[in-house]
Amino acid sequence: MSRYVFGPIISRRLGVSLGVDLVSHNICTLDCLYCECGKTNLLTLERKEYNPIDDVIKELDSILKNKPTIDYITLTGEGEPTLNSGIKRLIVYLKNNYPEYKVAILTNGTLLYNKEVQNDIMDADLIVPSFDAYSQNIFEDINRPHKDLNNEKIIEGLIDFSHKFKGKIWIEIFIAPGINNKIDEILKMKKVLEKMKFEKIQLNSLDRCPADSSVKEASLEELERIEDLLSPLNVEIVKKIKVKKGTNKIELTEKNMLDILERRPCTFEDFEEIFNASHLEIKFLINKLLENKKITTQQLERGLFYKLNK
Repeated sequence: MSRYVFGPIISRRLGVSLGVDLVSHNICTLDCLYCECGKTNLLTLERKEYNPIDDVIKELDSILKNKPTIDYITLTGEGEPTLNSGIKRLIVYLKNNYPEYKVAILTNGTLLYNKEVQNDIMDADLIVPSFDAYSQNIFEDINRPHKDLNNEKIIEGLIDFSHKFKGKIWIEIFIAPGINNKIDEILKMKKVLEKMKFEKIQLNSLDRCPADSSVKEASLEELERIEDLLSPLNVEIVKKIKVKKGTNKIELTEKNMLDILERRPCTFEDFEEIFNASHLEIKFLINKLLENKKITTQQLERGLFYKLNK
């Protein structure tokens, strides 16, 4: 049984991803309106070994020894992964023992001004930092940061790190209609992006249940309008990834389903891509969990989502 490692799951951005939870219990530097993990429980800038790296390594060893077919080992979590002070030790271990796998880090980018954090993640293959706003007031509205975070300092850190890092950088911009999608704000963000070094920008919008139900999904037309505003920068609109044939799927058990839902809400179609089971087997387990009130549902644009009944 895994406590810190989950998947492989199908990621809209990373393909087939083996997730590694470095910071559990919704501990983060931000309390983003759109976060699929829910509301932040502890808003902090303190770095420490939140999830023990030795335990994380043991779980990874038990899975990676079977040589799963994945696109990335993704360091992420229910909070900000760079808060874990052991992240460098984990990356070095993976590179020394499983060099055939690429390591990605999903980060909100708020700590990249910190030289220690920069050094800790330099050996990763891919960094995907968020950049949702230029203006401090809009940053506060959408990301609800720790009181000591200043967006100007964060932006300077993003620019600085982007020119030092030798791997790939994909900038993620989450569009929340009515908050950060105005033309003036997008053009200010563009000026910042023009100073960064990155492979591409990924325009994202609501796909799962957000922390705040007021957040709505941006339409394809809205995302295409923003893509045009950011031109000629390399921009892609994030879409659903189709699973590759032969991809490793995980065993359908109540524990595995609840582990997945603890980290992200899923549709029935998501479960079909994640689990090695038939349509009927998945439906039977979902109904059982609904009857026992362990999970609940929420209707969104993409369909009916199942999530933990907390």
